[in-house]
Amino acid sequence: MLADGMKERGHEVDVWQPTPLFYKFSIAPSFKKWLGYIDQYFIFPVQSRRRIKMLPPDTFFVFTDHALGPWVSLVKNRPHIIHCHDFLAQRSALGEFKENRVGLSGRLYQSLIRRGYRKGKNFISVSDKTRGDLHQFLTYDPPISEVVYNGLNMQFEETDIEYAKKMFSQKTGIDLSAGYLLHVGGNQWYKNRLGVIEIYNALRRQGDIKLPLLLIGTAPSDELKKAHELSAFKEQIYFLENIEDKFLRLAYRAASAFLFPSLAEGFGWPIAEAMASGCPVITTNEKPMTEVAGCSAFFISRRPSTKEQLEEWAATAADVVKKVLQLNTKERQEIIQKGFINIERFASDKALNRIEKIYQEIYYNKTVL
Repeated sequence: MLADGMKERGHEVDVWQPTPLFYKFSIAPSFKKWLGYIDQYFIFPVQSRRRIKMLPPDTFFVFTDHALGPWVSLVKNRPHIIHCHDFLAQRSALGEFKENRVGLSGRLYQSLIRRGYRKGKNFISVSDKTRGDLHQFLTYDPPISEVVYNGLNMQFEETDIEYAKKMFSQKTGIDLSAGYLLHVGGNQWYKNRLGVIEIYNALRRQGDIKLPLLLIGTAPSDELKKAHELSAFKEQIYFLENIEDKFLRLAYRAASAFLFPSLAEGFGWPIAEAMASGCPVITTNEKPMTEVAGCSAFFISRRPSTKEQLEEWAATAADVVKKVLQLNTKERQEIIQKGFINIERFASDKALNRIEKIYQEIYYNKTVL
């Protein structure tokens, strides 16, 4: 998106990334990643230093993620910017999340990344939460540290809901005519797919709601498979993989509600996507979820880490889901309209224009180099 967006704005763009050399060697899969590290941390820096020497001194360098920190030192005295998406791996390495323990090698790797991006001077974060995390890790006040919200990279339309249900039912082979609950996300620990099932179980035990639950994303982990198997409502819990964008848009549009109880995020794309599709959102009452959702969603507390509190948490969250599902037509339309207004903040052109302006400020203001 950045490369195409800057080209459209008249800038010359060249994308650099490590070239697989050693990684191509025929060897046992367990060793291939180590050969990939040679390409990344030994070959690529040597190649980059040579290329940098041949470039004009005012060439502007963009690091599309702070995880590229190990290479920041190559251009620390040149015009540059570092984009920051989330610091969940960094925070996990410091033991901040009980749900994600990190081993010694992971902690060392995150330390290497941290030492790298700390040599940078200019940053763009995708949310206030991410910028706050960045500043916790920096040992200085950077000349530039701005927030630019992500731009939606799909076109969302107000497709007729009954048509969307029909088409998505045909795609999945599931009868969705009465509606359904939806979650979109992978098996990353912070996506809390397990919590989605726990909330669904609590909702179904109340007896009033009998809608199916659809989880769109990667194949379920062993933990999720076990939770699914133990659920009394497993016949109506569906894991859907390899859903193309056009059908994902239909899934958002046709859903009765979107359930997104993440433990943490850098931004929270699916919240904005669901709102852009006209689907009511239920998400966690913590940043950045609250930052993205604004006043256009319904909120639940973060899933507790102790088993003793899980049942009460799931039941309370289920009450919120039930409330959303029982909105009358007017109330539902009001929250959908709030969502449409809210997602105007996340237009791609708006994001790219703001990013370009920050790039130019750094490029022309030599005091921030």
